[in-house]
Amino acid sequence: MSENPPSPPSAPAAAPGAFAPLKRPVFAVLWVATVLGNTGSFMRDVASAWIVTDLSASPAAVATIQAAAMLPVFLLAMPAGVLSDILDRRRFLIAIQIGLACVSGALMLLSLTGLMTVSSLIALTFLGGIGAALMAPTWQSIVPELVPRSDLKSAVALNSLGINISRSIGPALGGVLLAAFGAAVTYGADVASYVFVIAALVWWRRPATPHDELGERFPGAFRAGLRYARSSKEMHVVLLRSAFFFAFASAVWALLPLVARGLLKGDAAYYGLLLGSVGVGAIGGALLMPRLRGRLSADGLILAASLVTAVATVALALAPPRWLAVPILLAMGAAWITALTTLNATAQSILPNWVRGRALAVYLTVFNGAMAGGSIAWGLVAQAVGLQAALVIAAGGLAVVGLIMHRMPLPAGEADLTPSMHWPEPAMAEPIPNDRGPVLILIEYRVARADREAFLKALERLSAARRRDGAYAWGISEDSANPEEMLEWFMVESWAEHRRQHRRVSHADADVQAEVLSFHQGDAPPVVRHWIGVDPPR
Repeated sequence: MSENPPSPPSAPAAAPGAFAPLKRPVFAVLWVATVLGNTGSFMRDVASAWIVTDLSASPAAVATIQAAAMLPVFLLAMPAGVLSDILDRRRFLIAIQIGLACVSGALMLLSLTGLMTVSSLIALTFLGGIGAALMAPTWQSIVPELVPRSDLKSAVALNSLGINISRSIGPALGGVLLAAFGAAVTYGADVASYVFVIAALVWWRRPATPHDELGERFPGAFRAGLRYARSSKEMHVVLLRSAFFFAFASAVWALLPLVARGLLKGDAAYYGLLLGSVGVGAIGGALLMPRLRGRLSADGLILAASLVTAVATVALALAPPRWLAVPILLAMGAAWITALTTLNATAQSILPNWVRGRALAVYLTVFNGAMAGGSIAWGLVAQAVGLQAALVIAAGGLAVVGLIMHRMPLPAGEADLTPSMHWPEPAMAEPIPNDRGPVLILIEYRVARADREAFLKALERLSAARRRDGAYAWGISEDSANPEEMLEWFMVESWAEHRRQHRRVSHADADVQAEVLSFHQGDAPPVVRHWIGVDPPR
C-alpha cells in the first residue's frame, strides 16, 4: 500500500467566530424564533407544574406531569428521527408548531373556564410531549442546511445557548405572569410564541431536495437505525452512561415544585426564579466549557457534574434559606449543561452523517426514558419515604453511580467517519431492481495458518462495521478440504441496501479492511461474489 507524499504546510485557517452563524439571515431569523418559542414552552411548563400542586398535593401527581412531558420523546424519538429524513422538514416543522399551539390553546381555555383537572392537564402535557418528540430530531437536522460546514459547530453551540437563554427567561417570566394574571394568560403567551416560529418557518424558502433513487423508506430506515445502534459498542457506552446519570439526576427536576412550595415555602414567582436560576447556571456552564475541556477529559467532566449535582440535591433536601437555593441551583445548572453537552457531543462525534439523525434519536430515547422513568420513580419514593429522604437517596445514588461509571471511559470520537467510497461497483450481468433481496455477499480469503488468529481478530472488528452499515447477519467459515481458505459472508435485506453500504463505508472502516486484506495470500485480491434471493416457481 503506497502512501501519498506529504503536502506542503499551509497557514491554518482562521477559526470562525462563535457568533458567525448569526450573520446568515435564515439562521438568525430561525434562531430568534426558536428562542421565543422555547421561552413560551418554558412558561407553559411552569404554569402546568404549579397548577398541578393546586389540583393535587400528591407527589406522584406532580412527578407525573414531568413524566408526561418526557415519555413521548422516549416512545417517539426514533420514529421522529426517521420522519425527519424522509419528509420535507420545513413543512413537517410547521405542522408540529400548529399542533403545539392548539395544545396550549386548549390549556388556556380550560384555565379560563375553570374546568382544568389533573387528568386533562396530564393528557395535554402528553400531547405537548408528542410535539416536542417529533420536533427535536427534525430541528437538529436542519442546522447543516442553514450554515456552511465551517460554521456548523458554532451553530450547534448557539442553539444550545438559545435553549438556555429561554430556560433562564421563560420560567421566571412564566412565574411572574402566573402570579400576576393567572394560568390562562401564561398559556396565552405560549400560544403567541408559536405564531413567531410559524411565521419564521413560512418565511424560510428551503431548497427542494433532489430525488435519490436510493432514498430510504420508513420501515427500512427504521431498521437501519436500530441495527446501527445495536451494533455500535461505542454508542452502547454513551447510552449506558447517559441512562444512569439522567435517571438519578431527574429527581431534582421531578420534585422541584414540591421543594419550592413545601420545603422552601415559596410561591409561583419563586418557583419560576428557581427554574430561571438553573438556566442562568447552564449559560454560565456553557461559557466555561472551553476552559473546563482544557483541564478535564470527557470522563472527568461527567464525574464532576455528577458530584456537583449530588451535592446540590442534598443541599436542597436540607431546606436551606430561600435565598441560598438560588446559588445552589446555579451550580446545578452549570453541572447539568456540562453533562448534557459532553454526552451529546460524544454521541455526535462517533456517528457518521448517514445515520446521525436516527442514532441521535436513540440517544434522545434513552435520555427521555431515563428522565421519565426517574420522575415517576422518585415521585413514588417521595410519597413512600418523604420528600427530603427521596432527595438524599437520589443524591447518594448519583454519586455512587458517577464513581462506578467513571471506570467505563467514553469513546474518544476521533475516527474519520466520512465515506471512503473505495468499494468498486458490483459486477452485474443485467440491471437488478433495487427491491430484490435478500443479498448474500461472499468474500474468499486465503490466509496462512500462522496468521489465522490475527486475521480473525481483525475480521471481528470489520464485522462490526458490516453490521452497522446494513448487514443483518454475518459469519466466517473455512473450507473443510483446505482450512487456509476462509469465507466471510454477510447478508443485507435488499440490493438497494447493499448499494447504500457502498456509500456508508467510512475511512476508519477502510483502515480496518486494509488490515484484514494484509493477511490475504497471493497477488490477486479476494474474490467477491453477490448472490441474490430468487423466488421458486409456484
